[in-house]
Amino acid sequence: MKIVRALVVVMAAVLTVPLGAGTATAAAWSSSDRWGTWSNGGYTVRNNIWGSGYGPQTVWANSYSNWGVWANHPNTGGIKSYPHSERQVNRRLSSLGSLSSSFNVSYPNSGAYTTAYDIWADNHAYEIMLWMNKVGPVGPIGARETTVSVGGHTWDVHRGSNGSNQVFSFVRTSNTGSGTVNVKAVMDWIRNRGWFGDVTVGSVQFGYEITSSGGGLNFTTNSYSVSFG
Repeated sequence: MKIVRALVVVMAAVLTVPLGAGTATAAAWSSSDRWGTWSNGGYTVRNNIWGSGYGPQTVWANSYSNWGVWANHPNTGGIKSYPHSERQVNRRLSSLGSLSSSFNVSYPNSGAYTTAYDIWADNHAYEIMLWMNKVGPVGPIGARETTVSVGGHTWDVHRGSNGSNQVFSFVRTSNTGSGTVNVKAVMDWIRNRGWFGDVTVGSVQFGYEITSSGGGLNFTTNSYSVSFG
């Protein structure tokens, strides 16, 4: 009986060992490497700690759809990371009959960050950001152009450049932790404004652009998917 009890204790310990700070149970994959990358189901999950002055961050994933991150970045200004899940599209905008995405997240109410889509077009010449929620002192690049209801949401639209590419930021007028976005409708709206032409949609990324998360914060993607045809 002692042996059996010992085995039960060991098995319980294995099942509850955290993979990193903030990760309560074992996941299929995790990484604390700055550029940790995992491919699953046609998507790629990345830790992507790309800014300066960053702190520790651990990404974990059970699938491309269910993943999250624990991050402890100091409040020193500047974006530290953009952990995300990405699906490649690689299609001309005009050839797409549809392009949409759904998400459901659990996010903290402290720190400074945005939960956002990052959509790339024409080999990174254009960056389309869709901010689904924002917390703390964060703001988009460029001047505010207008407010528009398109793609299933109402946004404040900003247009500018980061020095490397044009950036169009659609900042949702109220925070949400779940929903579906008609990405093609948003991109068609940009095209109809004459801001770009019949671009090639490269990839659709979704994740957390984190500026600060002092003390360690958890960001959890409960579900996420991209569909197109």
